[in-house]
Amino acid sequence: MRSDAGASPRWSLPRPTPWAGRLIRLAALPVGMVVSALIVAQASYSAFSATTVNPTNNWAAGTVALSDDDSATAMFTVTGLRPGSTGTRCIAVTSTGTVPSAVRLYTSAASFSQTNGLADAMTLTVTQGTGGSFGSCTGYSPLGVGGSLYSGSLTGFSTTATSYATGLGTWAPTGAASETRVFQFTYTLPTTAPNGTQAGTAAIGFTWEAQST
Repeated sequence: MRSDAGASPRWSLPRPTPWAGRLIRLAALPVGMVVSALIVAQASYSAFSATTVNPTNNWAAGTVALSDDDSATAMFTVTGLRPGSTGTRCIAVTSTGTVPSAVRLYTSAASFSQTNGLADAMTLTVTQGTGGSFGSCTGYSPLGVGGSLYSGSLTGFSTTATSYATGLGTWAPTGAASETRVFQFTYTLPTTAPNGTQAGTAAIGFTWEAQST
């Protein structure tokens, strides 16, 4: 028989019961949750941030706009012309556009007609200036350089200025404010008009056009 007499005593911890193991594991959960929360919190505040903003951008197109004071009435409605007849009328043209532009005066082929060579015989002078209106040229004063736009036959005007590209004038509204330019038209049937112009007719229309620059 084996005898344990005289041997050193052995000590051992008792094995925890299943219930005690559960308690230990449950007790460890709060510690783990706290550690996890610290890690998440640290991750949430681990980056610096900064922004800058340019406000909403907007665009709007400008305009070119022209009007005149003729109230849709022709400058000249003349009958009974004879050699030496002459007449003068003014018309005020106003630019209310908001962008710089250039204004030109011209006619169209559709608005021109004549019989018996009357337009060939008639002369037309056009100047631009200030003062006066459609009702009266009183106070009109032509500009200096660039004031004279045309001087020649009525037919010549109809073939010289036929579009914006060949139009007449040096008026260049700035678009900063409303601007008005007065145009004076003078017609004459010379005393040398041919006898064949009797009973003749002549007609022409005038167009002002502004284009942005």
